[in-house]
Amino acid sequence: LVCVRTFDKLGYDRKGIVGVTMPGFGTTDRTYHNALALMQSLGITLREINIAKAVTQHFEDIGHDPSVHDVTYENSQARERTQLLMDLSNQLGGLVVGTGDLSELALGWATYNGDHMSMYGVNAGVPKTLIRYLVRYVAAEFASHDEEKDAGDVSRLLLDIVDTPISPELTPADENGQIKQKTEDLVGPYELHDFFLYYFLRFGFAPEKLFLLAKKAFDGHDSRVATYDDEVIRHWLATFLRRFFSQQFKRSCLPDGPKVGSVSLSPRGDWRMPSDASSAIWLKQLTS
Repeated sequence: LVCVRTFDKLGYDRKGIVGVTMPGFGTTDRTYHNALALMQSLGITLREINIAKAVTQHFEDIGHDPSVHDVTYENSQARERTQLLMDLSNQLGGLVVGTGDLSELALGWATYNGDHMSMYGVNAGVPKTLIRYLVRYVAAEFASHDEEKDAGDVSRLLLDIVDTPISPELTPADENGQIKQKTEDLVGPYELHDFFLYYFLRFGFAPEKLFLLAKKAFDGHDSRVATYDDEVIRHWLATFLRRFFSQQFKRSCLPDGPKVGSVSLSPRGDWRMPSDASSAIWLKQLTS
């Protein structure tokens, strides 16, 4: 969507944008068909490369049992996709535009040298909760442009995409063909993590203050905001702290990207932190 807006403003042909869908072992029909339909409706160049054959060969090369759905199984797929994109960029003389966002960088929810890497990380300064809002905003914009071909289709597709459970789809779907690997079930609600991230980075608040602020913000007084009890907030705050500290090594070698809001994790400007820093003291404050 950023590329389309950029090309439109510069008067470039959208066919100069190459969208690549790379279905694998966990790709569901919903996400696959939405990806194809969105690219077609936007009028960009579409490429489809199934990664199953290449990753299966890779498993054979390294001696990994494909029935074991561990971190090797997952990361092999993410790195295969990044390799394809990098090679296509060389072939076409283009840039790999990354999709990783600020929330994923904070939690390290990205494969090192997989989706963690690109030639320009356009979403690096945008948290996941804001991305959801922006997608809905763009969908509403397209819905109001009746004169533009396929605008209504784009709007409907974007709304379905934002309503799809967030997932890297690196493990097989369930018996009904639905997404089984749901990110927020594994690492926690993004609305909590983005809340922690903002007050942690912007103001440097300690764990106990982060907890008290979150307790107040998510106490149910606002019907527009989810409600979380104390135990849930403490649990996911501990997860946030552990992951934030342990995943700094991924942030130390980020591709370039814009600073959008008041906080950023760029190692070149806003956030410098040793990769071997420990979260122990912070976690102790939370539990004491």
